[in-house]
Amino acid sequence: MIRTLYLEAAGVAYGVVAAPEVAAKWDMPSALGEFSVRGLAGHLVRATTSVEAYLDGPEPEDVPIGPAEYYAAAVGDDIDVLASPLHRSIRERGEELAADGHAALVATLDAALDRLHLRLMDERPDRRLRVFKGLVMTLDDYLVTRMVELLVHIDDLAVSVGLPTPEPSPEAVDDAVRVLVDVARLRHGDVAVLRALTRRERDPHHALRVL
Repeated sequence: MIRTLYLEAAGVAYGVVAAPEVAAKWDMPSALGEFSVRGLAGHLVRATTSVEAYLDGPEPEDVPIGPAEYYAAAVGDDIDVLASPLHRSIRERGEELAADGHAALVATLDAALDRLHLRLMDERPDRRLRVFKGLVMTLDDYLVTRMVELLVHIDDLAVSVGLPTPEPSPEAVDDAVRVLVDVARLRHGDVAVLRALTRRERDPHHALRVL
């Protein structure tokens, strides 16, 4: 199920990345601080190319972690520090992927989607990957994190260029929201999450902000 939801979300991302509005505002600032439109588009496309790259690596034997643990470990405490090494490296990788221009990035995404539609159907359910920061996950759990990235950055890119944000599938949102709330619980504890959901005056740390 997650593989189908992920591929559907990636197809929606293709429609936004390929839009002429993105090409027209390619070198302009995006809705995200320090991100250009081209860098944001490149970062969005990396939610597909990273899957291929990690599948090409050797399969690790380590015990895998889940999607919420991945985000808690990968992002750490640098959520709001745009000048942090983590955020700089994220922006740089997006810019690198978009360096050859809009048409080339669209072609990269198109080709990646063609390959992933075939490849994901052939991978076994317990396939393990060594991903960002050396963390180990099963393929399907990693795809959940990539689907979160797709849903979040589809919205970011659409807003950046004045497009309406495509409505995501309810099933994809269910998975994404569950993971993000789990990250908040890991970071801040259950009491803080309950307060963030019901008592804003007692939420000084903005506990639901996890990305």
